[in-house]
Amino acid sequence: MKININNATLALTAGAQRQFPRDPRPEVALSGRSNVGKSSLINTLLGRKSLARVSSAPGKTITINYYDIDKKMYLVDLPGYGYAKRSKESKRGWSSLTEDFFLKNPSSDALKLVIQLIDIRTGPTDDDIMMINWMIDMGVPFVVVATKTDKLSKKQLEEALDRLDKEYFLGTDIKVYPFSSVTREGKDELWNKIFEAVS
Repeated sequence: MKININNATLALTAGAQRQFPRDPRPEVALSGRSNVGKSSLINTLLGRKSLARVSSAPGKTITINYYDIDKKMYLVDLPGYGYAKRSKESKRGWSSLTEDFFLKNPSSDALKLVIQLIDIRTGPTDDDIMMINWMIDMGVPFVVVATKTDKLSKKQLEEALDRLDKEYFLGTDIKVYPFSSVTREGKDELWNKIFEAVS
């Protein structure tokens, strides 16, 4: 499938299950805690500065944003999780909306890949591990993207990636993609994986 990644728009913002699209085009979803860099990753992948809004207030967004890529696929930005200052109602809204996306989605067969973001500086949070384990149990295809690699020196990055492998992913076939929205490290590799998943 040939896709023009420069032809991208925010097609739909869904705050409830009934608003999910019902067309069969393939979807690639982005999951991760608040402030892990999902919006920056989307903007970097699509070569845009502000298509996805980078919020100054982590945890504010509790909608699912669908980015139409060349009328051939969706990048789906799921709400960030794990932000302590959210109200209990807001947290319930996030979890129910995200659960609906995975479990009650009329286009669930269209989900081809989940990109699970973690901050390379801190490693996976308990919420990240819970999400990863849930996807493994449910058979959801996913990869891990380690964001903000530009914040570490080369040696620190090597040590952090080695720690990820040994402490969290040893004995699994989980693929980790180092990524930076500043240097664009990992952009081409991640697109190659996305194209492979949606083809």
